[in-house]
Amino acid sequence: MKKTFLLFGIALAVLAQDKGGKGGGKAPAGPPMTLTTPAWADGTDIPAKFTQAEAMPISPKLDWANAPMGTVTFVLLMHDPDVSRNRTLDDQTHWIVWNIPGSSKGLPENVPAQATLPDGTVQGLNGGNVVGYRGPGAPANGPRHHYTLELFALDTKLDLGPEKSRADVMGALSGHILGKAVYVGLFHRPQ
Repeated sequence: MKKTFLLFGIALAVLAQDKGGKGGGKAPAGPPMTLTTPAWADGTDIPAKFTQAEAMPISPKLDWANAPMGTVTFVLLMHDPDVSRNRTLDDQTHWIVWNIPGSSKGLPENVPAQATLPDGTVQGLNGGNVVGYRGPGAPANGPRHHYTLELFALDTKLDLGPEKSRADVMGALSGHILGKAVYVGLFHRPQ
């Protein structure tokens, strides 16, 4: 009889812990997805070679880790939220990349300005209406702008060609986001 009550008590304790525990009985979450670059520290100034201070800016090397289980592809968006284009809610797109393979751990420095890369990665049009990376270019007269890199881990591959807009890409990834990481750099042109 004592064994029955002991087992019953243990079962109730396990059930109570499961209901009140983190995740409602799901396996504990792993570490959060991270996005980094060796080019600058998060929230600090972006070096000139990655900006429009140079005639031919190049894209920075990016690294990420801790992608969620089930990641099929990644989407990368670099934008300047300090700008309001044409009196709308639109801000300035500096780089949009999708269908980066889920096995990828980053992007190399100076990604070529090609619509489709050999691994199936697709680069869309930036705010200058050109495929690929467009370095930060905030004017010297004013505060530094925040250039935000957002990395999304998706449970699908997007069926979109390079002619699609940022709005198309963002609409297509909605409902498929497994994880997100953000990294920020600051810039305005030298005086």
